[in-house]
Amino acid sequence: MGGPFFVAREPLLRFTPPLMPEPAPLAVVLLSGGLDSMVSAAIAKERGFRLLALTIDYNQRHRIEIEAATRIAETFEVERHIILPLDLRAFGGSALTADIDVPKAGVGGDIPVTYVPARNTIFLSLALGWAEAAGARSIFIGVNALDYSGYPDCRPDFINGFERLAALATKAGSEGQAFTIEAPLLTLSKADIAREASRLRLDAGLSWSCYDPTPEGTHCGLCDSCRLRALAFREAGLPDPTRYAASQRVEAGL
Repeated sequence: MGGPFFVAREPLLRFTPPLMPEPAPLAVVLLSGGLDSMVSAAIAKERGFRLLALTIDYNQRHRIEIEAATRIAETFEVERHIILPLDLRAFGGSALTADIDVPKAGVGGDIPVTYVPARNTIFLSLALGWAEAAGARSIFIGVNALDYSGYPDCRPDFINGFERLAALATKAGSEGQAFTIEAPLLTLSKADIAREASRLRLDAGLSWSCYDPTPEGTHCGLCDSCRLRALAFREAGLPDPTRYAASQRVEAGL
């Protein structure tokens, strides 16, 4: 009688599902429609963030900037774009939110009347609220400390101070989930910002800078923001896609 009969079996193969890649982190970008905010948002995208774009409709002098922000958000294919109404005309105190003439005589040394009281503090607070709700821990803002204006809410001390505030003022911060306020243009010149737009292959013509556009919808060419925009492209040695109503005076410098 023969011995026991054994049937050889193949070893069982365990199925290991492929590892799913971690989703890219979210960032809230403050998108005004200006060149600086456009470049800041593009840098956030270049760094691998998924973008949530926040535009504050603070009842400024014109709607063109809001329209520019919408075009930029669509071009960047942001995951969500919120245009949040906030009527800062109720406070006034600025040529952008009150019946005060926009200066057209050239860039001066003092903080101009186009400064909107505490604007970046207000905007960053709103961005922080959305970031915490959405699970984002990075906020991008296109402030520039070398800007002509010397606006107090564009300085490195302000950015660092708000970052500390974000850690103290939020549930996420109290649980050790720090927020980072990213200001990638903080130490760049206006010409450097124009060069960044070129490096990132952005259509700078989608952005809007003018404080006081003409009825025909062109940049006035005389306000501080127009003068600096024109100077930025000229110093960068790049073509300026902007139509200025008074380009001959812009070309004369600040």
